[in-house]
Amino acid sequence: MARDEQLKERWNVVVEKLTKQFAEGDTLDLDSIIYLIGVQELGQLHRNFKKDEKINLMHIAICRLLEPYGYYEFDYFDDDGWPHYKFKEQLPTLKAGEQTILMKEAIVNYFLEKEYID
Repeated sequence: MARDEQLKERWNVVVEKLTKQFAEGDTLDLDSIIYLIGVQELGQLHRNFKKDEKINLMHIAICRLLEPYGYYEFDYFDDDGWPHYKFKEQLPTLKAGEQTILMKEAIVNYFLEKEYID
């Protein structure tokens, strides 16, 4: 199977499973999934977040997702349990569609690593 086909199939599985688990009828989009990963990485699952915390959760997720690609490196947890990452390497200039593909690939790899999908 072509790499793009496999990514598309796995992405659809991730979206379907997460939508069933966390959404009430509406299909989750890329940003919603990134947010969920941020909450998972923070580990504070049953609390409400302020607007600025939600932005920080998405930042945590992006750092975690791009860590295996060498763009970020985990640094430490602060006193409130929030993970912090060090910037390692500048992302290449990507078109919007290429950015989306990179993030989808990183998300699929994350959920493969977590054994949420096969």
